[in-house]
Amino acid sequence: MRERLKRALQKAEGYVEIRIQDSISSSISFRNTEVDKISASSDIGGCVRALVKGGGWGVVNFNSLEGLEKRVEEAVISSRAIVPEEPIELAEIPPVDLELPAQIDDDPRVHSLEEKHNLVKEYAEILRGSAGRLIDTNIAYGDGLNKVWFASTEGSYFMRERLDVMLMARAMSREGDNVQSRHDSWSSRESFAEIVGRQADIESVGKTAEALLDAEEVKAGKYTVVLNPQLAGVFIHEAFGHLSESDFIMDNPQAREMMTLGRRFGPPELNVFEDGSVMPPLRGTIIVDDEGVMCKKNYLIKDGILVGRLHSRETAAKMGEPVTGNARADGYSSSPIVRMTNTAIGNGTVPFEKMIADIDLGLYCIDAYGGQTMMENFSFSAGWAFMIRGGKIAEMVRNVVLQGNLFKTLMDIDAIGNDFVWAKGGGNCGKGGQAAKVSFGAPHIRIKDVIIGGK
Repeated sequence: MRERLKRALQKAEGYVEIRIQDSISSSISFRNTEVDKISASSDIGGCVRALVKGGGWGVVNFNSLEGLEKRVEEAVISSRAIVPEEPIELAEIPPVDLELPAQIDDDPRVHSLEEKHNLVKEYAEILRGSAGRLIDTNIAYGDGLNKVWFASTEGSYFMRERLDVMLMARAMSREGDNVQSRHDSWSSRESFAEIVGRQADIESVGKTAEALLDAEEVKAGKYTVVLNPQLAGVFIHEAFGHLSESDFIMDNPQAREMMTLGRRFGPPELNVFEDGSVMPPLRGTIIVDDEGVMCKKNYLIKDGILVGRLHSRETAAKMGEPVTGNARADGYSSSPIVRMTNTAIGNGTVPFEKMIADIDLGLYCIDAYGGQTMMENFSFSAGWAFMIRGGKIAEMVRNVVLQGNLFKTLMDIDAIGNDFVWAKGGGNCGKGGQAAKVSFGAPHIRIKDVIIGGK
């Protein structure tokens, strides 16, 4: 493939890159105890992007590997025909030459579709029977092996192969008008075995969904809140991570004013970083982005100060800042845009027991059920929560909605735990019609004066 791409680029004008993707996947889902979907598929295709001096991005997608030279010519012609409002420049990068095969311990391809079906069916039956007041349950399994080849006229080449295995469980319970829900997920970049033996985890999803029916609704007010690592990770990804994507900042004057480098965003103990090179591989690990830029650990907040943001080559050149390795495309038919990979709050020093010990009345919030952000304002629903009374974890409560202003909330962080973990699941992050595989991490964090919606 390397020589084939090299030949196609030999006579290209300007900057040209070719990205080819070959993928195979299977998926199975159950609604209650009945099969909802079962499928297996394969796909191959590619994209050529060209940028000639004075022109715009010329993009050509294809599903056949024949005639690559012709696809390059078409992309160059398209680039010449586009006159951008201002010249497009690309930040300079050293060329890469990489072969990145997937590190696989237990390949899902050696397990038959029947074997996968039987496992998911077992989980579906366990979930449906885990509690008496469940009204709807879902189990979904998916695996995929994607192989991407990339080459450019600047001499870059890489082959990147990634395995993804994912399992998701969701349960909905009801008693009268009281409806509650619980979900969880597990993923692996290395092994089918990681989603085997999850019977107890699956059962816990249903039992928690039912337990929430008997929990009291939280009383609305202002509380000191402790977030578990999963919720803290989702919070920093959704409420802060998207504001750090430089294409959003460039296109939004209000965001440019808010996200001024050097501005204090939190206490000196607060560090937020983004890292697509984390090993062993997480769901968001890519090693090299879809423009041939090597990923690395990029601090966004360092010692409480805003010090960085996420870039493609184009946005880095336009803003005069270093590249970060965050240009990602979710498939061969998409062009790279600025996306997160693995986003995290750095580890602190405070043990969990000490974090709650001096809270007379507060909330311990666990996992994320959903939420929304609008610029710096956010609203998140915790999966569930427990009251903290007299420094001890007390009764479960439900319908806990955290609301506030991002910048005030970050400044109100007054303890950061010493128990950092990466999320066991991760997910797909949507933006611009694309879905990127991401993960997040955090320790427990404590925030004072959080507005909680409730009864």
